[in-house]
Amino acid sequence: MNKTVLITGASRGIGRAIALYLAPLGYDLVLHYNSNKEAAEKTLKEVESLGGHARILSFDISNREDAEKVLNADIEQNGAYYGVICNAGINADNPFPVMDGESWDKVLHTNLDGLYNVLHPCVMPMISARRGGRIIAMSSISGVMGNRGQVNYAASKAGIIGAVKSLAVELAKRNITVNCIAPGVIETDMTADLPIEEIQKMIPMRRMGLPKEIASLVAYLLSDDAAYITRQVISVNGGMI
Repeated sequence: MNKTVLITGASRGIGRAIALYLAPLGYDLVLHYNSNKEAAEKTLKEVESLGGHARILSFDISNREDAEKVLNADIEQNGAYYGVICNAGINADNPFPVMDGESWDKVLHTNLDGLYNVLHPCVMPMISARRGGRIIAMSSISGVMGNRGQVNYAASKAGIIGAVKSLAVELAKRNITVNCIAPGVIETDMTADLPIEEIQKMIPMRRMGLPKEIASLVAYLLSDDAAYITRQVISVNGGMI
């Protein structure tokens, strides 16, 4: 029986890269998207072309009732997930003095509340399955060191770190590992409009990271070889911190 892994935000960016990296490794993938069905279906076809097995789920991670309904139905029909990759998230950058309440609320509700909304329906079935498991959440370099214009985003990503460290303690005796990955500046849609030349000057390696460089770490943390790694925040940032 293949191990099932849920990837939120799998239609593009890092989530898509994770799906494609895992496709030939024998997992049954559950590809989540919120609104871009076309991109999700494209990812699904790419996974299948690589020999992988996958299905698609759609819900808004910031909507607790929606997430719970969809995840409960999928778990009831197909069984508990072995791995959950909490990757979906948003940003709404602005200097704090001019940041409106909507930008604060939207980012916190999506990124931080979304972690609860996705994980809460998944954890008890993982425990009941008695097969161990893997939970990996995407934080950010902003959540570790802060960043100008990202008070809301940094707060949400720092909150994820605190939640992961606490959940790791609760689930360790169940052989369910819980870890964070904190990417630096990665080549995705989210960073496409950034002043790349200026940013690269702050990166000791003088380049942006590639999505597959995050995906490969996810694959390792999912593997049996990573069974003794939990409660960690692993930074992938080219030496920025």
